[in-house]
Amino acid sequence: MHEIKKIIVPTGYICSGSSAITDLVSEFKDCQNEYKSYEYVLLHCPNGLFDLEDKLLKGNNILRSDEAIRTFLLQMKKLYDKKFWWVGNYKKIIGPEFMDMVNEYIGKIQQFNFKGYWYMHEEVNFKMFMKLLIRKPLKLVSRNKTKFKKILKYSDGMRITYIKDDDFYKISSEFIYKIINKVSNGKDNVILDQFVLPFNLYRIDNYFDDRLRVIVVERDPRDVFILNKYIRQEKNIALPFPMDAKEFCDFYKNFRENEKECNSKKVLRVKFEDLIYNYDNEIDIICKFLGFDKKDHINKKSRFNPEISIKNTQLFRKKEYANEVKIIENNLKKYLYNFPYDINNDVKETIEFE
Repeated sequence: MHEIKKIIVPTGYICSGSSAITDLVSEFKDCQNEYKSYEYVLLHCPNGLFDLEDKLLKGNNILRSDEAIRTFLLQMKKLYDKKFWWVGNYKKIIGPEFMDMVNEYIGKIQQFNFKGYWYMHEEVNFKMFMKLLIRKPLKLVSRNKTKFKKILKYSDGMRITYIKDDDFYKISSEFIYKIINKVSNGKDNVILDQFVLPFNLYRIDNYFDDRLRVIVVERDPRDVFILNKYIRQEKNIALPFPMDAKEFCDFYKNFRENEKECNSKKVLRVKFEDLIYNYDNEIDIICKFLGFDKKDHINKKSRFNPEISIKNTQLFRKKEYANEVKIIENNLKKYLYNFPYDINNDVKETIEFE
């Protein structure tokens, strides 16, 4: 099997411009990024692998274990089957082998599978309801003498594991790398947009070796707010941020402070604005972090062009936004970017990237 050299994960804080890193790194030789800014969410989505970790390694018990395995499998199947779900379609994006990989993984994680059920198995769904409906008159006619098998949501009993931490991380890491090797399609380096989020970075050393490189992008919250409220909302693609400036500040502050500290050498933090206003220096920093040679930047500015992306900055300077911007400046000082010079961009001229 072809072994990849670098796993490059652009990530950020929603509307922070992490796709700029996806585009930038894609300009280098031997970087696989067939689906551009497609977001790979299988680790951090609800009932994804990180949720499985929390359920099995923190306060695990016979009921929690069964639920954890089942909800993980269900979520992976949704990601695999749902062709028109923008984070799904793994059958195409990763390959038809994906569910085989998932089932093999669970086969290694799961330790016990025996007859039994608990209240989650008894939760009535439509299929169960119809069976119960059919049985009711039969029970009345026989005066409850006819014995039926208990109707359950699952017919395969209890699925249990009390796996040790080290075993869980080892098996999970092998599973993750199988998927990554498949996605890499024979290239030396693979770009996996949003494969981990900033809020999961404290976990990465348990799963990844030194081939992982995560680049976290942050952006001036003034532009984040203006873009979301006055551009994305109008296009019905608004992000889940409050539209009131004061509430946005309270939300954003808690949102960022919720992140656990991570000092892993696998992580580089950059500012979206530096990619534009300090382009050459940022290229040097990123190349050093990734172990890339600048001569391999063979398609320079073909996908990320700072002269174009600059139109998506300093949108907050318009007079009509002054009151809202003042609130953000007073409440989120530590997150503001110190622009080298002022420009007067118009939100109507912002650029949408794939």
